[in-house]
Amino acid sequence: DLFLNDTLLREAEMAVRQIGEETRELPMAIIVGVPARIGVRLYNCAAVIAEGEVKALIPKTFIPNYGEFYEKRWFAPAPEGEAQTVAFACSETRFGSNILLEVNGVKVGVEICEDLWVPIPPSSMLALAGVEVIVNLSASNALVGKTDYLRSLVRHQSAASLCGYAYVSAGDGESTSDLVFQPKALAYECGSKIVDVAEYLSKDNALVEIADFDLDKIRRERIRQTSFGDCAQRFDSKVVETVHIISQPEEKYITVEDTDRTFDRHPFVPADKALRELRCKEILDIQARGLSRRLQAAHASTAVIGISGGLDSTLALIVTCKAFDILGRSRKDIIGITMPGFGTTTRTKSNADRLMDLLGVTRREISINDAVRQHFKDIGHNPEVKDVTYENSQARERTQILMDIANQTNGIVVGTGDMSELALGWATYNGDHISMYGVNAGVPKTLVKWLVEYFAMTETGELREVLLDIIDTPISPELIPAAVGDTIEQKTEDLVGPYELHDFFLYHFLRLGEEPEKIYALARKAFAGEYSSRVILKWLRIFMRRFFTQQFKRNCLPDGPKVGSVCLSPRGDWRMPADAPFKPWTDSLNDLPV
Repeated sequence: DLFLNDTLLREAEMAVRQIGEETRELPMAIIVGVPARIGVRLYNCAAVIAEGEVKALIPKTFIPNYGEFYEKRWFAPAPEGEAQTVAFACSETRFGSNILLEVNGVKVGVEICEDLWVPIPPSSMLALAGVEVIVNLSASNALVGKTDYLRSLVRHQSAASLCGYAYVSAGDGESTSDLVFQPKALAYECGSKIVDVAEYLSKDNALVEIADFDLDKIRRERIRQTSFGDCAQRFDSKVVETVHIISQPEEKYITVEDTDRTFDRHPFVPADKALRELRCKEILDIQARGLSRRLQAAHASTAVIGISGGLDSTLALIVTCKAFDILGRSRKDIIGITMPGFGTTTRTKSNADRLMDLLGVTRREISINDAVRQHFKDIGHNPEVKDVTYENSQARERTQILMDIANQTNGIVVGTGDMSELALGWATYNGDHISMYGVNAGVPKTLVKWLVEYFAMTETGELREVLLDIIDTPISPELIPAAVGDTIEQKTEDLVGPYELHDFFLYHFLRLGEEPEKIYALARKAFAGEYSSRVILKWLRIFMRRFFTQQFKRNCLPDGPKVGSVCLSPRGDWRMPADAPFKPWTDSLNDLPV
């Protein structure tokens, strides 16, 4: 009830004035909570302070009066209608809930505590009016399970409103007569966590967190998700007044290098083990159910799959086994075929054979050596010339075998190529590029390993041992004869680049629409200490060039299940002319620092 006392209200107003005076020269906008008497009513407000003045006073819209809350005893809800001019803390300021703050070109909105917990928060309407960053001031008491629920609210609101959402809550120093207040600092961006701190602090300590929001990302997401604009057009019924704050046109935003944010090296792979395992389970289920439906629709008696002893074909075989289990069919109707060629090593061949036997599928072996030699003779190719013809002839011979055996057995060929290979065009056109259903088409290379490992951890004994050895085998198409000692001579990542870099590039280019210069800056920060700037730039140039020049392969991809937010299907997710020029993207990388 001290809220109804003149001393408290006067001291609070003087404190706001003091903050303004002492920060007058600082290039920032400060938002603080304060009780404010406007006319004959008292409001729970956020005071926006900049350049020594209170630029806006934004009242709380929804006043809780249930459970431990009884705010209507003191506070009135924000008045409806347009903002008005009031005097507060020796400033003439705008007062109202429909205020948009434009801070150096960034559109900022404010709501208070309970406003977030209602079915249609004020921030939803503010976002539809153009607000890009929402700030929430709160004094929320601690309860068992409440923090997790609050996180879900902040995350959802930032995702649904495609905005940055910064939530701060009072904590240590508040009265503990009946309630305990836990300090919280949460910042989410379009559903992704930037800062998440909720902890009790030692005496005289303070909670200071910095959250940098990527405005380019927010603005691109709003354009990409066209339903956001449709919603804004439908519900844009409230008048929103813009209050302009601070003008620093030469230093509006910080750079990637200056930000305190960290960037995940493996954006397709959750770092949290429990979440990663959950995702792996979901993805395997999506893949298996997609294939099971295709088998039913095609009335296929068998599934034919080429098994190399590498990660991709291993994952495809695991998925095929799961699909047959779902259909209640014998795994013996899965025909796994090894097709040893000029570069096949004992390790990969042995692992392929053991894997098929342990999974209980039908195993066949068909060497391609004689057929490819005859093909070389037919087309007049010197087998000593180990060029692209030498390599692709083997890939196409293998595909022919798979297709013909599928015809023999009334089956379909299950494709093994993954999304990262499709992005780079690392597949032989009309070779491993083709199948009747590509189960790995939506899975990036960095995730393939974790899917196989997840499955391995659900198994025991020899099967787990084989799967773990496959994970440790260097990635290779094995189209060039092995080196001395039967070791793999042709390593994919030596030729096309590290897949963890390419998957990073792919995510930021396709999912977030970043420009090459920004992708380079992000990669330098994410992979600092792992790859030099020169190496990152080299492979980024190659990624951009290959991504554009290999679109013709993606334009005629077989069907395959989408499993995540990034996919290259020419029918649903990525439509691009096969002859789109890559120079605007690669030229922008020419003068970057290394």
